[in-house]
Amino acid sequence: MSINGFGDTTKSADLNEESRSVLAERSAERSNDSLRILRSIAEGTAAVTGSDFFASLVHHLAEALDASYAFVTHYKGAPEKMARTLAFWMKDKQVDNFEYDISYAPCNRVLGGEICYYPSGLQQLFANDPDLVQLNAESYLGIPMQDFSGSVIGHLAIMDEKPISDFQERLPLLKIFAARAGAELERQHAEEELRLALAEVERLKNRLQAENVYLQEEIRQQHNFGEIVGGSSALLETLRRVELVAPTDSTVLILGETGTGKELIARAIHNRSSRSERPLVKVNCGAISAGLVESELFGHVKGAFTGASDKRIGRFELADGGTIFLDEVGELPLDTQVKLLRVLQEQEFEPVGSSRTQRVDVRIIAATNRNLEDAIREGRFRSDLFYRLNVLPMTVPPLRERRADIPQLALFFLTRFARKFGKELEGVSQETMALLTSYSWPGNIRELQNIIERGVVLATGKLLTLDQDLFSSLPGKTISTVAKPEQVVAIQPPSAEPLAIDDVQRRHILTVLEQAGWVIEGDKGAAKVLNLHPNTLRGRMKKLGIRRP
Repeated sequence: MSINGFGDTTKSADLNEESRSVLAERSAERSNDSLRILRSIAEGTAAVTGSDFFASLVHHLAEALDASYAFVTHYKGAPEKMARTLAFWMKDKQVDNFEYDISYAPCNRVLGGEICYYPSGLQQLFANDPDLVQLNAESYLGIPMQDFSGSVIGHLAIMDEKPISDFQERLPLLKIFAARAGAELERQHAEEELRLALAEVERLKNRLQAENVYLQEEIRQQHNFGEIVGGSSALLETLRRVELVAPTDSTVLILGETGTGKELIARAIHNRSSRSERPLVKVNCGAISAGLVESELFGHVKGAFTGASDKRIGRFELADGGTIFLDEVGELPLDTQVKLLRVLQEQEFEPVGSSRTQRVDVRIIAATNRNLEDAIREGRFRSDLFYRLNVLPMTVPPLRERRADIPQLALFFLTRFARKFGKELEGVSQETMALLTSYSWPGNIRELQNIIERGVVLATGKLLTLDQDLFSSLPGKTISTVAKPEQVVAIQPPSAEPLAIDDVQRRHILTVLEQAGWVIEGDKGAAKVLNLHPNTLRGRMKKLGIRRP
């Protein structure tokens, strides 16, 4: 028995040795197959990146693993529950990428971070997924793809029309290439973010260049007059209105005749607002041809129209974060008024030739010397745009209603032009000042500036002297025979330094107080002259630091 027993043991040992040998051979074959497949896929995807990488990956993966389908997706994440294919190999060809709902798909749990393996019966397991029926899918193996932080950003999967049995051999390969695909997708995202960042840098650079060009143009241009000068009650009432509307972000409509200084009022509003650190961009709507006004306001893309050889940044984009001043807004064409209305309502527009909507944060200050209500009745201006612009209306008084400011304005311009032309002028003759204060000034401050400039150029003595014929020769201009005494206020020659609104008020109140002998109340008091309540005047004196000497 012992021999039989010995004989039986020897035979069993031979069988075990033979089994181990067979298993070792099979293991070596599987290892060689895995290395062959790994090399095949790695070589097929080594030289490509981006979308070409994903297309090459699923192609070689399907061929190497003898699977009917192979695909890689990008997962958008909750709550959308949508995935989009980056590449999809179907039997013998690439198909177009598509987006699908993962709620009832086999990849639902994969995109939750699990490895899912369904060796057979796939259609029965996921009966609510109609795509599996169309594909005649029987089996599925999916691996999640992760970014550098470990978040699931997609998955790599194979499906077949027959059962998948060699799970242990396929799983390591899919893990390797799911990691490679995740890294490539992350690289793509980083590249896209960098591209967007560079595009934003380029946009900001172009905007800064455009702002620089615009501001240089503004510096080169000479404004109607340099600063707000004067202290008449009409001007002070306007400046009080400026103080009220400036801190708000509401649209302002400035009304007034040509040459009254509407642009300076707009600048005063902007400078006293929270947007003062950003630019005030000026657009003279009446000086732009109808065919170019939209391009000027909203910009255009390259090739938008004949002659558009480069992209142009519009004034609204230039004013983003700041204020845009639309001078002579009543001259805008009707079709441009529609786009302006949209900017007012939605704070967005499209550049000419572009379908991309651009959002801006801009405060609008508009000005006109026309009667917009008459223009509405004549069909030249949109009523809805007028109501949107007319939120905070302001009227700038004409110079004939500010006669008390004429001496100070005259001396202000005299100082400027005397310095500009190298003339040594000490003041204005009494006769000339009488002419200036009695003239009707239909051209307002701009006309006064031009007359003073002409007089300085032609001056030969120490005092500026203007001939009455200069006024009477101008068409439509008249000289009043009598100037009301209370309309002419004695002033000191103006400083060459810029005057803030507070300085204008302080100077005017001081002048009236001195003329009233520092009496505040009563019929001849300063409060009566300034049309203020005595307590209001005292409060304003305290605010401006005015004390009796």
